[in-house]
Amino acid sequence: MRLLIVGTLKGQLTTATKIAMDNGASVTHAETNEQAMAVLRGGKGADLLLVDVGLDIRDLVMRLEAEHIHVPIVACGISNDARAAVAAIHAGAKEYIPLPPDPELIAAVLAAVANDSRDLIYRDEAMGKVIKLAQQIAGSDASVMITGESGTGKEVLARYLHARSARAKRPFISINCAAIPEHLLESELFGHEKGAFTGAVARRIGKFEEATGGTLLLDEISEMEVRLQSKLLRAIQERVIDRVGGTKPVPVDIRIIATSNRNLADAVREGSFREDLLFRLNVVNLKIPPLRDRPADILELAQHFARKYAEANGVPLRPISADARKVLTANRWPGNVRELENTIHRSVLMAHGDEIGAEAILTPDGNRLDLARTAPAVAHATFAAEQVTRALVGRTVADVERDLILETLKHCLGNRTHAANILGISIRTLRNKLNEYADGGLPITPAGAGEYQRLATAG
Repeated sequence: MRLLIVGTLKGQLTTATKIAMDNGASVTHAETNEQAMAVLRGGKGADLLLVDVGLDIRDLVMRLEAEHIHVPIVACGISNDARAAVAAIHAGAKEYIPLPPDPELIAAVLAAVANDSRDLIYRDEAMGKVIKLAQQIAGSDASVMITGESGTGKEVLARYLHARSARAKRPFISINCAAIPEHLLESELFGHEKGAFTGAVARRIGKFEEATGGTLLLDEISEMEVRLQSKLLRAIQERVIDRVGGTKPVPVDIRIIATSNRNLADAVREGSFREDLLFRLNVVNLKIPPLRDRPADILELAQHFARKYAEANGVPLRPISADARKVLTANRWPGNVRELENTIHRSVLMAHGDEIGAEAILTPDGNRLDLARTAPAVAHATFAAEQVTRALVGRTVADVERDLILETLKHCLGNRTHAANILGISIRTLRNKLNEYADGGLPITPAGAGEYQRLATAG
């Protein structure tokens, strides 16, 4: 983990610095917001900012947002003034820590940011084969492609590889290629020079340079546009990158790990992914099976999450009852490990008595999982698809495609991820289609139109 302390807090945060360094983290100091931005632009990066509450935190948050730098802020102050804490939170800080710091509190904050709970938990032989292969190639510098359905734990496996490589003490940098707009992704990856485009107020080091000596994870690589794939291919082949607006190549030394929940061979045939780039990335393929195909992992993971969320929420650790275990193992888990984790988190909060019973294993809308039927959004989307296909004669393919996409999105309550999965297209393709329809004046169901949307935060 990389910690950046902003302000004149070096003495007060000696404890935080020592704890971070004892856990293998690097610590950097900056006295002003401008110095902090210079550190972040310069490629050192940070996973957490500890900021003096006396500084203008709102200004720092705005600077970070303007340059698309995403890093959590924890404010620190030498008093326990509630007003200072509230002001810091309102300004954009995630937490407020009074100084001098309590060692356990600092340790908890650092652990939460480092997300040390992303343990690789498995028992099923199907997953064991994947881990065995991962252990074999972890020490090499070979590029690795990790594939599997959404929510299976691709990023967790990528971190496992990094932690067992010769680069373990160097940075692990992750970037989600599907979450960043196309016109910004190039700058995020390769950096830019001052004045390269509107808003480029200073030189910014990209993820390639930030990861020098370490590992760069390209999450959802299939969503990268073809033009940018060409530049990525050159960077991998020649070990040099060109900053946007730059005039000379910059050497880099990184290991590339990429993930995808799509079949990239199909994407190559469709022309949306370069075959030569696939060959470069796919030196070793680690295919994570879906949770339904590794049933022995379900209870192992469930028990792990039960311990994790009991501790996180300060509630008693309850064993999972025999009836609840039957419910868990009988479910298909279309959302894989991510869905199981959310379900167990709910059950920890909803359980009563000495055990987590079947009555506490609930869907997001509060229904018992063992009594739930097909999710309404999926059922509605299927019905919508059937309705659209009844009147195909006399209509163009483009018209039929448009209606199918819009109706599916509508019945998925605006959830882009669910709609894309049902339609069998990538989330980027769906977004491009929706932008096209919006430009034509058609109404688009907004995201979040329903009471629940799955957050796609895991690989």
